[in-house]
Amino acid sequence: MSATQLTALARTTEPQAALRRFLALDAAVTGANALAYLALSGPLGRFLGAGSGLLLGLGAFLAVYAAAVGLVAARPHPPALGVRIVVEANLAWTAVSLAALALWLTPTTAGAVWTVLQALTVAGFALLQHMALRARQLSQD
Repeated sequence: MSATQLTALARTTEPQAALRRFLALDAAVTGANALAYLALSGPLGRFLGAGSGLLLGLGAFLAVYAAAVGLVAARPHPPALGVRIVVEANLAWTAVSLAALALWLTPTTAGAVWTVLQALTVAGFALLQHMALRARQLSQD
């Protein structure tokens, strides 16, 4: 992805603003996912082929993670270490999601599609955040 594409996605040419926007988007999407898992664990569990207990646990974890990412995004100058931790956590989530699908989950078709789509979305957040952090660092040189 080029710098031009990155700035178009972020709707800004300012690397700092792009980084904060990608972190905030991650927090918002993750928070919405957490709320859905917490509020609708039964129906979503049946639809996705996952236990409601698993979804409740994931929902609680995701709520805490979304809040942490939101705190990083809210900083006027998000610390590089904090951003790298978010990027690495997103990559780990992607890997664990795909491994779980392949090794131990037995979801419905909708659940399998959902797992792959959310893993790709999270990987996309990691890529955007990494590129925005890199652009910010290059602009400071």
